[in-house]
Order: sequence, then structure tokens, then C-alpha cells
Amino acid sequence: MKKLNVFIFRKYVVNICIGCLLVLIGLAVYFGVTFGGTNKETSAGQGAIYQGDTSSNKISLMINVCWGTEYLNDMLEILNEKNAKVTFFVGGTWVADNEQMLVQMAENGHEIGNHAYSHKDHDKLTAESSKKEISTTHALVKSMIGKDMTLFAPPSGAYNSQTVEVAEELGYKTIMWTRDTIDWRDQDAELIYNRAIEGAKGGDLILMHPTECTLEALPRIIDTLQSQGFELVTVSNNLSGLEN
Repeated sequence: MKKLNVFIFRKYVVNICIGCLLVLIGLAVYFGVTFGGTNKETSAGQGAIYQGDTSSNKISLMINVCWGTEYLNDMLEILNEKNAKVTFFVGGTWVADNEQMLVQMAENGHEIGNHAYSHKDHDKLTAESSKKEISTTHALVKSMIGKDMTLFAPPSGAYNSQTVEVAEELGYKTIMWTRDTIDWRDQDAELIYNRAIEGAKGGDLILMHPTECTLEALPRIIDTLQSQGFELVTVSNNLSGLEN
């Protein structure tokens, strides 16, 4: 009987541990934290940047643009109305078909960053292929807005030390993110809003995309962050405090 009781107790403890683990994983997914793959500590050591000036009140919205324009005009209007500046990381294939929209983004005072030409994982590319993806987009954007980009956001966040080295050779800093709204996957405005604002702190780089639900959440995200005393600035502005 004693052995049976011990067995039951151990099974009870194991079930509790499994339940706690599942809850933690659920919370991590909800708030945009990911497990596995390249961890933040290792990746940061490879030279990528995950946050800006944590001693400031600056937060940056990073909007990766690789497809469509249907929500961008409305997003630009909201950003203008609320005096918020963002960094648009643009893919070269999108730029090739959307020069007018790219020009409008730049004219509205937003920063344009490089998201490579096509949406390939740069941790799987040769150095030469990675260089071509970045430099082709650089030349294309410069021909349209007359500016040299200096920030590179690897598609899917996939990079390695070689990627960072190639980007540096081309005059770029490799930019990751502090928090991910995962809006491309989870079409839920409330979820996107919560992931963007939960635990917000100075130096945050918040990743999003031009989706319908992100457009819906955007005014609340900006209002909430600004009401908490944060200034929404471009990524370069956010990083400027680190260089002083």
C-alpha cells in the first residue's frame, strides 16, 4: 500500500509539472516569445541588434513589407495623424512593383530599411547570394528615393554570423526584434495589440506587417504606448543613443 501511495504521489507531481510547462508555453506563444532555433543570447553575440536604447523612452515599430499595398495607405494616414514614425523594411520584389508607395513612405518621414530582394533564409545562403539579395535591393531603393539604407532585417529572422559579416561589408547593421506580434500568422487584432504593448519598455523594437488586423490594432497600439510616455521613432533614432 505504501509503495502504491508513493507511485500515485509521484504521478501527481509529474502531471502538475507537465501542466505548468504547458501553461508557460501557452503564455510564451501568446506574448510572441519563441523557443528553439537560434537563441537570443547566441544570436546577439553574432552581431545582430535586438533592442535600442533601453535608457530612453523610445520605441520603434518595424513594419516588414513583402507583399501588397491594400492596407499601407491607411497605415500611413494613422501614423501621420498620431505623429509616429516607423521603419519600413522593404523586400526588393515588392519595391520593383510599388515605387509610388515607397516614395510616399519616405516622403512621410519614415525610415526605409532593407529586407533583401526575395524572402529567402539567409542562414542557408552562400555569402555571395546573401550579398546579391541585399545589394540588389539597396540599388533599387536608392534609384527611387535617392537614399542609402543602413539597416537590414533578415527575412524570417534567419541569419548567422556570415549574414552579419556580409551586411557589415555593405554598410548595414543587422536588425532583429525585441517582440514579435506574429500578425502574419494570427489574424486577431486584440492579440496583436496585446503582444505589442504588454510589458513595453524603452528601446523595444516591435515587429509587425501590413495586415488587416494590424491596421485595426495600430491606432490602439500607438495611443497606448504614447499615453505611457513612449515616443514612437525610427529604428535608427532608437539606436542613436547606443552610439553616444
